[in-house]
Amino acid sequence: MRRVDLCRALGLALCGLWFGVPANAQTVPVCPAQPVAQVFMPWADPAWYASVPDGGMEARNGAWRLDGAAAFVSGNEPYFVRAPGDGWALDLSAGASAVSAPVCIGIGHPALRFFARTSKPAQSTLRVAIEFTDLAGVRRSQEIARLTAGGSWAPTPPVLIIANALSLLKPQWLSLRFTADGGGWQLDDVYVDPYGKG
Repeated sequence: MRRVDLCRALGLALCGLWFGVPANAQTVPVCPAQPVAQVFMPWADPAWYASVPDGGMEARNGAWRLDGAAAFVSGNEPYFVRAPGDGWALDLSAGASAVSAPVCIGIGHPALRFFARTSKPAQSTLRVAIEFTDLAGVRRSQEIARLTAGGSWAPTPPVLIIANALSLLKPQWLSLRFTADGGGWQLDDVYVDPYGKG
């Protein structure tokens, strides 16, 4: 075997050992197919994104669990990236939270991104957490980001979904929890990137 081929074979074997996946595995379970769009292209992000269930807040029934002073309100982010007729957003008063319906996250789903604004830009943060069942069957919650925003609608930076480390053997179904701290927030058009960056 040539040295280059040997190095390549050793590298694949080590990757398989590191992640607990056989290096010669032919298939890996994948998430269901999802419609995707280059939602954030106007902000120099060419990735293809898929909406979480009712990510546009238009159905307002069943896809989100609202806690505290959380409610759907009339009004939409001004770019109308999902549809020109959209007219709703999610409003979180300080201390309120909202939890999405489960979404499938696999090795190719590294990020989530959405539109947000806050009533107190200098004082408030938005805590983003994931709720999931790990490979041992234990229900867990893990914070993945604390975001700041301005008083006008803008896309958030991509937020890494670190549950991917648990999704190397099989896809994971998880929910996204958003909690407002120190001031009110509005959210709209919540997306995950199913194919990865770069």
